[in-house]
Amino acid sequence: MRWACVLFTQLALDGVVRGRADQASPLVLVAGPAQRRVIKAANPAARQLGLRPGQSLLAAQVLASGFAVAEYDQAQIDHWQRFLAAWGYRFSSHVSLDYPRALLLEVESSLSLFGPWSCFERRLRAELAELGFQHRIVAAPNPAAARALANVHDGLAVADALALRTQIEKLPISRCGLAAETVAALSRMGLRQVKQLLALPRDAIARRFPPEVLLHLDTLLGKQPLALDSYLPADEFDTRIEFNFEVDSHQALLFPLRRLIADLQAFLAGRDCGVQQFLLMLEHRSAAETRLPVGLLTAERDAQLLFEVARSRLQQLQLPEPVLALRLQASNLPAFTPQHQELFTERPQQSQPWEQLRERLRARLGDEAVYGLAAVADHRPEHSWRVTTGDAGATSHHDHLRPGWLLAEPQPLNDLVPEILAGPERIESGWWDGGDLRRDYYLIRTRDGRRAWVWQAVDGSGPFMLHGWFA
Repeated sequence: MRWACVLFTQLALDGVVRGRADQASPLVLVAGPAQRRVIKAANPAARQLGLRPGQSLLAAQVLASGFAVAEYDQAQIDHWQRFLAAWGYRFSSHVSLDYPRALLLEVESSLSLFGPWSCFERRLRAELAELGFQHRIVAAPNPAAARALANVHDGLAVADALALRTQIEKLPISRCGLAAETVAALSRMGLRQVKQLLALPRDAIARRFPPEVLLHLDTLLGKQPLALDSYLPADEFDTRIEFNFEVDSHQALLFPLRRLIADLQAFLAGRDCGVQQFLLMLEHRSAAETRLPVGLLTAERDAQLLFEVARSRLQQLQLPEPVLALRLQASNLPAFTPQHQELFTERPQQSQPWEQLRERLRARLGDEAVYGLAAVADHRPEHSWRVTTGDAGATSHHDHLRPGWLLAEPQPLNDLVPEILAGPERIESGWWDGGDLRRDYYLIRTRDGRRAWVWQAVDGSGPFMLHGWFA
């Protein structure tokens, strides 16, 4: 069995930075009481100003200016770790959050689907980079070893038990996952590497240290199994981005909206489902929150399509006040069936998928402005179809050929001697609702070469009545 550990090196900072349009400006995260605000994290631009974790906010403001300040929120850190677990669930059925700011994936059973580990790792890194999370990835035969090795390595892949022992022996004792008091005691004894600790007699270690030390060493080497809790994906998606300034234009809302929808796509891919309706909530300072429902005809999870639909609806919205935060909530998560596509598509740069065009038209023109046709089980042509705003197609229940253009009212045919191509097809129906009709329908060709659908009374009296045209 092989496990991968994805260690997020600055999860709190990434969770804040990815919601900002200007991600290169200096930013620090602070925590603590109002009288003693302390820097917990700083991005590279802030470090260039001399700001470091552990400094008080007051000292940092004396040292430098022009940096942004955000709250170090443990609840948000937990939220992002759960979000990343939902993303990881796409690649493995066994995902664990037992270690803080890390994701453990059982990847051995997924290699047949995602290719060898080198290809699998590249895919994980590419998607994490797109999501905006700094990370280190290590693969090892057991989860505890993968987590410990991720403290000092990035890109390491350990294949077997012999190579695992070699790598574990090279670990500094301070980075192998032992308790801080145990590390301090071993340091006073002059022990710096795990190799030195493993060279000691086990009974001597058992007498001088808690039993957790030997248990942890055996777990790292794969001699002792480690039971992990399995992550269960949430039933709904709910994410919020709070702005550090008031937003009063639709254009400024597009960047956070795109980020929220990209997160929604990652969540849906992990659950292998789609979304048919979601809710955008715009929070204001004094006015009640603005709620903007976004509905689609079918379940989708393409980020570009969802963004285009949401943007079109957002641009039609009149903001009562500047926006302080944007929230996206999706609880209707039906199963997703990918659309069949042609292997060879002609002029793909000039074409647009019908689903995307349909949803964009509905978003711009209104839900009732775009509609389709659905077949009705009725032989009478006037009653055999209906207008629908759903996703029903115009599949016919008739075995006979029907025209693509049906006239609203039949008209007398000017061509008195048409060429009959097929027919008659007799239709007698409607006696139960007072709309009884008895007609013989023919497929004809007119003198100018057009094909038409006409009918005549059953007894042969009266002229031919034009009812529709064929393409």
